[in-house]
Amino acid sequence: MIEKTGHVPVLLNEVMNVLEPKSMKTYIDATFGNGGYSRKILETLDCKVIAIDRDPLAINQAKKFKDEYQERFEFFNYKFSQLDNLLESLGTKNIDGFVFDLGVSSMQIDNQDRGFSFQNDGKLDMRMSQDGSTAEEIINEYSETDLADIIFQYGDERKSRKIAKKIVSERINKRITSTIELAKIVSSCFAKKYYKSHPATKTFQAIRIFVNKEIEELIEGLNAATKFLAENGKLCIVTFHSIEDRIVKNFFKITGSKNYISNENRENLLFNFKNKPIKPSDQEISDNRRSRSAKLRYGIRNFNNSKVISSNELGFI
Repeated sequence: MIEKTGHVPVLLNEVMNVLEPKSMKTYIDATFGNGGYSRKILETLDCKVIAIDRDPLAINQAKKFKDEYQERFEFFNYKFSQLDNLLESLGTKNIDGFVFDLGVSSMQIDNQDRGFSFQNDGKLDMRMSQDGSTAEEIINEYSETDLADIIFQYGDERKSRKIAKKIVSERINKRITSTIELAKIVSSCFAKKYYKSHPATKTFQAIRIFVNKEIEELIEGLNAATKFLAENGKLCIVTFHSIEDRIVKNFFKITGSKNYISNENRENLLFNFKNKPIKPSDQEISDNRRSRSAKLRYGIRNFNNSKVISSNELGFI
């Protein structure tokens, strides 16, 4: 058996109840991380998992899985936006289920050098793929207007303009290079009173999403999944904040509409058994506090051909 580590997959039992893995079928774990969902699927029945993850630090764990499960497991260090081309190149059709866990993994959060958390002091990095612009570059080089737009659009932060102004005024004297520095600057824009969550939470979320193009990646991943899902295949998505959940909710709303395909035989692409998302139990929240904001939404594939849904259609510009 592969050793357990500190990362706990969220809503694992609920995802498995929806997915209902079957022998000789193929499933995609689109957010491999430490392999929690992949392990559960592979241990359930004699089926196959193709896993992807954009974080190169997931490669070592994937190698252990390959040693354990051999031809039943394949891993690719890819993003959601590369999923379509990957499955085309593999000649893989009729996938029986996709799992997307959109949360930042515990391995990323707990590593202070990655810069995802303000709980420990670390570099302002936040890159999941460890390439491209860092959070530090964005915080120190983007205009006040652009920063305000990013913090508002990707974080739903109502104090975005005040925060952006404060960041720009502080960086004049000294480049902002650490997570603690940024958290203190953001916190200074709020009254000193009790907050349910840390005042910097939404700003850090916004910068992380922007750095990694998470919304754009998610939309491409959803479109790829519906293209390759087999009839009656399951699409399971676990979200952790309102922006991505709104995208997923709207995606199911559009693909579940009878007007999805405009012809004489108007039918839906996905039919969704749950209008309301599935949430963690009180026991899971008690055991794993990071699960408290998680929501599971899922859809089941119909027989129609899929079409690409744009970010504008999903309510994200």
